Amino acid sequence: MERAPQEADAAGAQGAVAGRARRSVVGGGALVVVALLAYWLGGSGGNGEEAAPRPSATPTPSATLTVPDVFKRVGPSVVVIQAGKSLGTGVVAAEDGTILTAYHVVKGTSKRDAEDVTVTFADGTKTKAVVASSNPKRDVATLKPAKLPEIVIPATLGGAATVGAPVVAIGNPLGLTYSVSTGVVSGLNRTADRTARDGDMNGLIQFDASANPGSSGGPLLDARGLVIGIVVSIADPGGDEAFAGIAFAVPIGAALGGDEGDGPPGDGPQI
Repeated sequence: MERAPQEADAAGAQGAVAGRARRSVVGGGALVVVALLAYWLGGSGGNGEEAAPRPSATPTPSATLTVPDVFKRVGPSVVVIQAGKSLGTGVVAAEDGTILTAYHVVKGTSKRDAEDVTVTFADGTKTKAVVASSNPKRDVATLKPAKLPEIVIPATLGGAATVGAPVVAIGNPLGLTYSVSTGVVSGLNRTADRTARDGDMNGLIQFDASANPGSSGGPLLDARGLVIGIVVSIADPGGDEAFAGIAFAVPIGAALGGDEGDGPPGDGPQI
């Protein structure tokens, strides 16, 4: 039976549409395959390995440490100093083993009196030391040990003190070696009275981390583990050399030869 012209035209049109539809489906499928192949090749190189992580913004690391981390970092740099009957603390301040401490801990000793100063490093190494330099006005001194431990670990010096900022003190109060105490910076530019011969100390850091006799010469550290001061004295209103919540440290800049400032009184004895 012959088709009517209209029917033939309709059938042809439907066939053309179906053909275009099939080509569209095939073409779309090909695009999907190409896209997937490109993703696979771009992600792993086509070798079966996992894709390398894409670059991302690097998070800013925290500048602060926990107290255990501060002790872990700086503890190996702290030393015990025995100078005659005087017990104190020091901190290794350079790769050559130079030790920074409070002058009054080794006061009265000199290069001729090397047998009077004994230094014990954190690893147990014990040796004699001589006073290499001293500054009685700032109550700081440096020691040169006769022998060094197998591994010398100097502390990192530097950093500014800010009122209210957390601090850590490491020392040997009352002979309790490697004691750690924490607190905050209570004030800046304090003045501690001393004898007329020694003169007052100015520009001190006031802090409330516990300190007692034997703490002198130890490092005062900020929350990053930087040495910001050298502990030198406490306030002692009772006259019994007991900690009353106020201690003083020479700023590290002044300890290394920088300027000192003047400030309100902060009467306290050396420890």
